[in-house]
Amino acid sequence: MAAVEQQETTTPPLLGVGILGAGPVTQAIHLPTLARLTQTFFVAHVMDVDAGIAESVAGRVGARFSASVEALLADPEVEVVVICSPHQFHAEQVIAACRAGKRAILCEKPFAMGGEEAARISEVSAETGVPIIVGAMHTFDPGWKAAEDAWGDLAETAHTIRSSIVLPPNPRFEDFATEVVARPATTPPAPDLRDPAVVEGLIRGGVMGLAIHDLPLVRRFVPSFTDLEVLRAEALEPFGYLIAVQADGRTIDLQALMSDSWEPEWTFEAISDAQSLKVTFTPSYVQAGSAVAEISDGGKTQVFGPFDANGYEAEWQFLALLARGEASPPRADTLIQDLQFALATADAAASAALKRQEAAA
Repeated sequence: MAAVEQQETTTPPLLGVGILGAGPVTQAIHLPTLARLTQTFFVAHVMDVDAGIAESVAGRVGARFSASVEALLADPEVEVVVICSPHQFHAEQVIAACRAGKRAILCEKPFAMGGEEAARISEVSAETGVPIIVGAMHTFDPGWKAAEDAWGDLAETAHTIRSSIVLPPNPRFEDFATEVVARPATTPPAPDLRDPAVVEGLIRGGVMGLAIHDLPLVRRFVPSFTDLEVLRAEALEPFGYLIAVQADGRTIDLQALMSDSWEPEWTFEAISDAQSLKVTFTPSYVQAGSAVAEISDGGKTQVFGPFDANGYEAEWQFLALLARGEASPPRADTLIQDLQFALATADAAASAALKRQEAAA
């Protein structure tokens, strides 16, 4: 009797992660996610400009720490870099990580502050061969992916797209996830919506800090946005916005409110004459499984999810495939156009909000 040959299966070596910026996003999102992916990643190095915070956060996972970007990028165990620093440092740090020859980069939103920076990042990524993904976790969520595979021609026929976000302030969820170090103890004053600079800042901050989570999903329905027009934009107290947009012949409603007095809810909808899509996401920072998607055509409703993995885990799993050369990175022009769409929406919404304020004065 012939001997049966047994195939040996080898487990890929763990990928060392270096984290630039040790604030709440790192502490309450990425470290809990990586704790569930210990068969794929280990945290090798944590950097923060505050060495005390870097040391404290690194100590939780047995990593090295530093207060220097250069020290982290020079660490030979760091193969994957995640960038969680303030927005204005993203572009230079992405480029530096590419130049350092790392295997893959995850950059939090937005990955650049303008089109020129985004184009430069694209050039350096192509030149060095280092793949980059942007931390838009909803685009990776298994619930969203399942809906995308099942909605047929909805992307071409939808006439209304809506992103609706109701959340308490971030610290509520951050505290559920972990004990965040170095959070300021003071409560910021209520914004003065009579001040044009405050209104402009709230609208721009709302689009680039909150709506930007769903704008790549919106772009799935409005791939071209040369005719983008903001019909209405209004800042809400204590923090929020109402923005109505037209683009590619579609109506886009962006709504958000952050307040302790409301139950959290995060939904994305797309509606055509024959179909409707509703995706209910778990709030940011909440590690509670995937989104649930519902597609209705008037006669029946298909439900997808919840799935075991959430969007954060899915983006990290994709990052591992990129680092190992087992997947193709997102198209650079798609990332750039997503950013341009967000910037154009923020600019037009801020302008519309100021005009509305002037008319009311």
